[in-house]
Amino acid sequence: MTPGRLRRLTEELVDEHLGAIERSSAPEALVDEIDYALRPPRHERRVPSYGAFVVPSTPIADWSAGTGLDISIVEVADRPDDELRRYADGLTSWAVRGPDGIDAYVVFDRAAGSERDLVVLAAATGAIVVQRHPNGEVRLVGSFGVARWDGIGWQVEAPVASWLIDVCAHALDEGVSERLLWFAVHDLGARRIGALIVAGASDATNAIFERRLPTPPPLSVTRPETLGPLRHVLAQLDGAVLFDRAGTVVDLGVRIVPSVRAEANVPAFGGTRHTTARRFSHDDPEAVVIAVSEAGPVTVFRAGEIAGRSAAEGPWDTPD
Repeated sequence: MTPGRLRRLTEELVDEHLGAIERSSAPEALVDEIDYALRPPRHERRVPSYGAFVVPSTPIADWSAGTGLDISIVEVADRPDDELRRYADGLTSWAVRGPDGIDAYVVFDRAAGSERDLVVLAAATGAIVVQRHPNGEVRLVGSFGVARWDGIGWQVEAPVASWLIDVCAHALDEGVSERLLWFAVHDLGARRIGALIVAGASDATNAIFERRLPTPPPLSVTRPETLGPLRHVLAQLDGAVLFDRAGTVVDLGVRIVPSVRAEANVPAFGGTRHTTARRFSHDDPEAVVIAVSEAGPVTVFRAGEIAGRSAAEGPWDTPD
C-alpha cells in the first residue's frame, strides 16, 4: 500500500457519504482495513475472504452476551498485520484491529457472516465491522448503518431504527415492525431477493387477493430460527407474502389486484412490484406494505404514499 492509494480511498469514502470515516475514532486504521478487504492478495487465483473489528469500544469478554456466540480469543501482539490477516476469514475467525495494528483475533463457535450477523456484531462490539464476504462483496457496518461495495459502487443502508420504526409501529404488534424491516433490509435486500410484503392487512380492503398456494407453515419474523426457511422460500416465489399483526406468515405467492379506484388515482412507481405495493396501500391504509427491490433498497408504503426508503439515491436506485 502506498500513502497515495490510502489517501485516494479515504477521499472516495468521504465523497460517497458513507459515514464510516467520520464516525471512526481511528480513521487511518479503518481505511487500512477497508483497503485490504477491497484488494486482498491472490493465491493460485483464489481471493480470500476477510473480516475485522476496527477499534471496538466494548471489551471482548463482554461480546458473548450481546451475540449469543461462544468466543475464543487469541492474543497476537508484535506480529505483522499481513501475517495475522491470513487467519481471519470474516465468518468464524475475525481480526481485532486497534489504532496501531491488529492486537488479537477471535474465533466464534459458528459462522456469523451474514449481513444480519454483522449488524448484531457491530452493536455488541462497538466496532466498525469490515468484511469481505466469500462472494466478493465488501461490507462496512457500524452506527452509521451498512455500506455495501458490489465491485461497482457503494450502497448505503441507514440503520432501520433511524427511518421507519415509528411509521409502522402502531399498525403491528410491539417489536414486529422493527423485525420485519430488519428482515426486509438485511435478509432479503442484502441478498438481492425481490419481494412484496404485506403486514397487518384489514378485512375491509378494496383490493382482490388471488391465493394460489397451500397455507404455509407458521414462519415468523420474531423467531430467528424461521428466518432462513422464510428467506429461502421467498427467493423461489413470485407474488406477495402476507403477515399478520404478530409477524407470522399467513399466505405466500399471493397475486394482489388493486381496486379500479387505486388504479385510477395512484400513479405508478417504478416497476410492477412497487406499483402494486403503492396501490394496495391506498386500498388498505392500515396495512404496512414493503417492496424489496432486486437491486437491494427497501421502500415502505402507507395509504398510497411512500413512507420511507432504506436507500434514497444512487445508481442502484431503480425500483422493480
